[in-house]
Amino acid sequence: MSQPSPAERFARASQRAQHPLTTEFAAMQRFELDDFQIAGCQALEEGRSVLVAAPTGAGKTIVGEFAVHLAMQEPGEKAFYTTPMKALSNQKFRELVDVYGPDEVGLLTGDTNINGSARIVVMTTEVLRNMLYADSSALRGLRYVVMDEVHYLADRFRGAVWEEVIIHLPPSVRLVSLSATVSNAEEFGDWLDTVRGDTQVIVSEVRPVPLEQHVLVRGDLLPLFDDRAGVATAQVNQELLRIRSGSGATYENNRRSQAYRSGRQAGTIPQGRRGPRPGQRPVRSANFQRFERLDRPQVVDLLARSNLLPAIFFIFSRAGCDGAVQQVRRANLRLTTAEERQEIREIVEERTRTLREEDLAVLGFWEWRDNLERGVAAHHAGLLPAFKEVVEELFQRKLVKAVFATETLALGINMPARTVVLEKLEKFNGEARVAITSGEYTQLTGRAGRRGIDVEGHAVIQWTEGLDPQSVAALASRRTYPLNSSFRPTYNMAVNLIDQFGRSRAREILESSFAQFQADRAVVGLARQVREAEESLAGYEQAMTCDRGDFREYSAIRRELSDLEKLNRRDATASRVTREKRQRELQSLRKRMQRHPAHSCPDRENHARWAERYWKLKRSTDKLRSQIRSRTGTVARTFDRVVDVLTELQYVVVDDDGTTRLTPAGRTMRRIYGQRDLLVAESLRRGLWSGLDAPAMAAIACSLVYEPRRDDAGPGEHGLPRGVFRPALDATQTLWQELDDLEREHRLPGTEPIAAGLAGAMHQWARGGPLDQVLVDADMAAGDFVRWAKQTIDLLDQLSLVADGPVATVARRALDGVRRGIVAYSTV
Repeated sequence: MSQPSPAERFARASQRAQHPLTTEFAAMQRFELDDFQIAGCQALEEGRSVLVAAPTGAGKTIVGEFAVHLAMQEPGEKAFYTTPMKALSNQKFRELVDVYGPDEVGLLTGDTNINGSARIVVMTTEVLRNMLYADSSALRGLRYVVMDEVHYLADRFRGAVWEEVIIHLPPSVRLVSLSATVSNAEEFGDWLDTVRGDTQVIVSEVRPVPLEQHVLVRGDLLPLFDDRAGVATAQVNQELLRIRSGSGATYENNRRSQAYRSGRQAGTIPQGRRGPRPGQRPVRSANFQRFERLDRPQVVDLLARSNLLPAIFFIFSRAGCDGAVQQVRRANLRLTTAEERQEIREIVEERTRTLREEDLAVLGFWEWRDNLERGVAAHHAGLLPAFKEVVEELFQRKLVKAVFATETLALGINMPARTVVLEKLEKFNGEARVAITSGEYTQLTGRAGRRGIDVEGHAVIQWTEGLDPQSVAALASRRTYPLNSSFRPTYNMAVNLIDQFGRSRAREILESSFAQFQADRAVVGLARQVREAEESLAGYEQAMTCDRGDFREYSAIRRELSDLEKLNRRDATASRVTREKRQRELQSLRKRMQRHPAHSCPDRENHARWAERYWKLKRSTDKLRSQIRSRTGTVARTFDRVVDVLTELQYVVVDDDGTTRLTPAGRTMRRIYGQRDLLVAESLRRGLWSGLDAPAMAAIACSLVYEPRRDDAGPGEHGLPRGVFRPALDATQTLWQELDDLEREHRLPGTEPIAAGLAGAMHQWARGGPLDQVLVDADMAAGDFVRWAKQTIDLLDQLSLVADGPVATVARRALDGVRRGIVAYSTV
């Protein structure tokens, strides 16, 4: 690397002098800060908000941590650090406690409340949204808000929460938005600048640890790109293309193969020779289908011998992850030393000591611990959260060497590896098997390469029948991950906005959303297309001008005649009456055409060619105009429909002077959050749950939050709890149908039907039933049950706060019944 010139050194010195806090903070870090990190910190020191978009593992969170550092420099100032997931919040909480101590750091995740009045509070984004609507006293002194993984605002279920927070934060709060690399960061930054004030956009596409891409063909790791062609050309390795086509020389004889296995530098695969393994006969690539895949233990062993562990294997199914661990276990593969195994056992015992003895066997604890001691583990949503946290900790400590994970691990958890392995480049999306996107590929492979440990990271794609190296290369080269808003007004949002700002101001606020910003930008582009098309239409109209008569009128008749003739030919099954009617219309059109003055023009067909272009362009232009009409004011129109439903149900009333205000029912709805906010509020108002006991209340709450798998047929009558639950469920389902009909009348999408598939198991759990029987009745993994139980707790907590006395008391008892055992357990 060339030394900086005197002028560059002087410029850097000047920057350091102007930003003493950034310089001081940078000196405290274990690594020298990258340019984008320094730029983000300097912008914050200057009093600006920032959007930092950078690859996974690049160190974006340093900028967020600097915001926390700035807040701690001034007495009385606070910083909130928001994340999209509780697991991320827990992890960040532990990291910040290590830096600032337990007295200065709090954690709020809905089901966890630790030191909530601290100066630094880590929380899920929903918690901050709720605080803003409640005008919480905890907001006083708030100076910085870090929104980690802000690209989550594209999530169609939860994304609106990010926009609500961004719009409603007090103007004095500086916002630090941290995003994965997105292709429209500048557009998002422009919106942030509009709604938050001075915001600097900082985009980096440079990985701190270079990524080497490989394809695993039998026992060989072949480079995806031909490095001899230069990185800029990104030319696909010709050997891979020959293997796919089934022609060319034997790939084991390639002179660079042996160097790939030699591993002359720890953690890297050299770019030197390749050749056959000693004693191995060359295998010809006459047919790529003859290249059998290595099984998973063989792949793990290959990576271990090549010094490419620790590794994350992304397998797009939970069963596949668990099966992979079993395969390694059956192969009796051990990746750990005796000392490491002892350390693993000590950590596991410490982290799980509060789990009940009788639950350990149900959770498969002993086999899970044995697998950890071998150095392998699975990581997916079906695992008990405590187990997942242990896997993450052991992997970070380099004690677990191979993790088989679903793609949820790629979403922000701090688990960098030396190598990432993708067994397939497609996944099941709930309806069909689809290819992963370039954004997903980047997110997954972004885990490869540990800063300060690895010289380079490695992405390994396993060869499968039909693999196209060109397609893989295109996937690896593109960075097309657009950030699109999923914002739409909800009932809870509407009553909170009306209560705080009034209806008119609420509409203006919603029109400042990123959703409307994107729609308006699209409208600008569409309007430009319309203007250009109108110029072309005028030209076409000029070109088809006829001195005999109005040729546009004449061509319209010809067009109508042609369309009717085509319809008549296609629709051979039409009734006799319909055919006769069409024949009369055809005869009338032919007479009109022949009588038109332009019909006798000698240059008629030349005019007609221009007319055809005119009508084709006019049709597409009319579609553009329709799109413009539909996009302008879309968010505000949806808000108006939501308010109309609320008005009809008397959650809001409109006074004679046009003022919209909340009724008592509307004020109750302000504190009901979730996709079924209206159904919950209306059920409480009608007293549908007044006669429930605690287990039945837990079962009802579970039915409102549970989202079944597509193949879940439900419990049927015999699987539902008996007694007071069934009539309450029937009444709630009837109410859901009424509300769904009302929403559709007002052109709103409605909600999914109530799903009682987990009601029986939750009822049994709330009654104190044993874990083994509950999991059998639930027919789901422990981690899934815990997740739905915690969502049930969230709703029960809301009910305990907003419902009338008796219902609130029962909801609190139900909450206590659900929050026990593995549901209550947390390592934080």
